[in-house]
Amino acid sequence: MQHMRAVLGLMPCPGLPLVLCSKGIEESSGALLHQVAREVCPESPIAVLSGPTFAHEVADGLPTAVTLAGDDMALAEALRDRLAQPAFRIYVSDDVAGAEIGGAVKNVLAIACGVVEGKGLGQNARAALIGRGFAEMSRFGMAFGAKRETLAGLSGLGDLVLTCSSASSRNYSLGIGIGQGKPAAELLSNRMTVAEGAFTAPVLARLARDKGVDMPIVEAVDALIAGRADVDQLLDDLLSRPPRAEGL
Repeated sequence: MQHMRAVLGLMPCPGLPLVLCSKGIEESSGALLHQVAREVCPESPIAVLSGPTFAHEVADGLPTAVTLAGDDMALAEALRDRLAQPAFRIYVSDDVAGAEIGGAVKNVLAIACGVVEGKGLGQNARAALIGRGFAEMSRFGMAFGAKRETLAGLSGLGDLVLTCSSASSRNYSLGIGIGQGKPAAELLSNRMTVAEGAFTAPVLARLARDKGVDMPIVEAVDALIAGRADVDQLLDDLLSRPPRAEGL
């Protein structure tokens, strides 16, 4: 995501459709990927492909379902028909922002779930974090124009469950290392792959604060990545929050 503006700038943009597959928020501008693409390639129709997809499983032909979102539903349906395979099922949507927000926020929450695993806090804690994390995703998404049903679908809740429950997730595995007491900066410097949630956390936390959206889990991940607090301190802070009615 952080390199997509430069990559698009090097591409010819003759008005052909762009199918965007990165997940995140541009750190420098706070823009979602489709917003970046429209700035750089204003004549190209935009679609977003997102959802619970470990690439090695897709490559192995294992059953996978995803969301393909586009402002132009006719285009989205045409792209679906071109891309779909027997084991690769595509659901279309007109909620481009919602599909991208789900994919961006779940990366940050996956780091938090990895911390729970690395710290040995148990399955109850991980399930609670997924549930409350989804509430944060929903609050943020709807504040930025996403549809509730998109966030509860494949590109939101579906992707959240996948990346918060498997070490195949780069963000989850990063969180495991942090939960085991390793500094985030050290873990990030030694990685050969990108844990996009580490770049998304600070800009997501900033956007949420600017919009008045309460996202304590995202704030905690941001603090961990930046080295402003340790795991034990943040756990105490989260568990000592005032009780409240369940809901968004």
